[in-house]
Amino acid sequence: MAKKIYDIKPPKVAHKMEKDLKEFLNGGKKPIRKRVVKNNVVGRKKEKVSVWRPVLIGASIGVLVLCVYLFFKLPKAEITIWPKVETLSYQQTIIADKSVVSVDAAKGVIPAKYFESIKTNSQDFPATGSASDGGIASGTITVYNKYDPPSSFTFKAGTHFMSDSGKLFVALQKVIIPAAKKSGSKITPGSVQVKVQAVEMGTAYNIAPANFSIPGLKGTALYYSVYATSDKAMTGGYSGKVKKVNDDDIQGAKDVLTKKTVADATADLKSQISSDYVLLDNAVLSETTSAATQTKAGAIAESFNYQVTVKANALAFKKSDLDQFAKDYIISQLPVGKLLLDSSFKIDHSGGTIDVSGGKATLNLNFSSGSYQNIDKNSLTISILRENGSQINETIKNSLGENVSKVRVNFWPFWVNSVPSNQKAVTISLKFQ
Repeated sequence: MAKKIYDIKPPKVAHKMEKDLKEFLNGGKKPIRKRVVKNNVVGRKKEKVSVWRPVLIGASIGVLVLCVYLFFKLPKAEITIWPKVETLSYQQTIIADKSVVSVDAAKGVIPAKYFESIKTNSQDFPATGSASDGGIASGTITVYNKYDPPSSFTFKAGTHFMSDSGKLFVALQKVIIPAAKKSGSKITPGSVQVKVQAVEMGTAYNIAPANFSIPGLKGTALYYSVYATSDKAMTGGYSGKVKKVNDDDIQGAKDVLTKKTVADATADLKSQISSDYVLLDNAVLSETTSAATQTKAGAIAESFNYQVTVKANALAFKKSDLDQFAKDYIISQLPVGKLLLDSSFKIDHSGGTIDVSGGKATLNLNFSSGSYQNIDKNSLTISILRENGSQINETIKNSLGENVSKVRVNFWPFWVNSVPSNQKAVTISLKFQ
């Protein structure tokens, strides 16, 4: 049948026929197209492929090696064991002794330390008593004797002397007046100084220097021959209400100041004792070594000074020594293979007989602690290597029996289901409820 020839072909069909014709003329091969290479773009692309290919290959190998390494290195096993805990309680009476230097659980003694503080306080206190008898003026006079013929005279204590202003004073001592000395017609009086005081209270007797006569000699030849003078004013006379120190003032001052001094000494004593020591309330002894005033009851004064000295002593012991004794005692009572659970340790104490000055105190103790079976983690780790969860539980049960209340096993990462052969990859920890 004759082939039909079309003058006009559709564009897609025409393009395909042209492509097939070129392949036929080239012997069935695709025609070679010329490619315009600008700035060696094609060459650079080939170069990039050749550089990154070995890098990618090397990285892939590295990742593979790392995965293999981690597969064998990462596996870990964590074993948590809850041992059974038994509580042990004890009561003991021990001695804290300042002559002991270390804890002795067998003898029941612990060291004690002696502390001392001495405090002195002084304070002025007001006088609350009152007096209305006033004060008596006093002073010194010079008594002269110019009697002729010369002769000495003696006057008893209490002899009266009257001032030229009419104020009467009495001698406080016996008066012996030496005789005058005569030379021709000249006479030098004998003289003596005498202490006198007014016969009445009041400021009116605080007189200035004056001349005195002896009223008792009036009407005799001696009245004008024996006389006296004063060079200084009389002092001390007063009248009216004044303050007076009484017995209640002195006792009250003692009580107040003693209490304050005891408190000061005790506070100073406690400041010497560091926080690691225990000071019992009844282990402080205070003693008043002196308490006095130089002012006597009845003295006229607005105020007076009182002074007190107190010595405070104390006996204390270290809390750590108390704990050590109790723990040592518990350990001595534990069966073989049992350990003390330190976190559960408790202790209470109270003071018994205390001799602070003797340096000894009796202490009553109540203490307790939990105990549990010793677990050799190293041996247990070796025994469970390469075991799975159920095998681990069985091994622990056979090894520790009823001394364990609970066991928890964790493997890591997720693909691990048995204990690694590497002992360092196994962790055994103990927990206590």
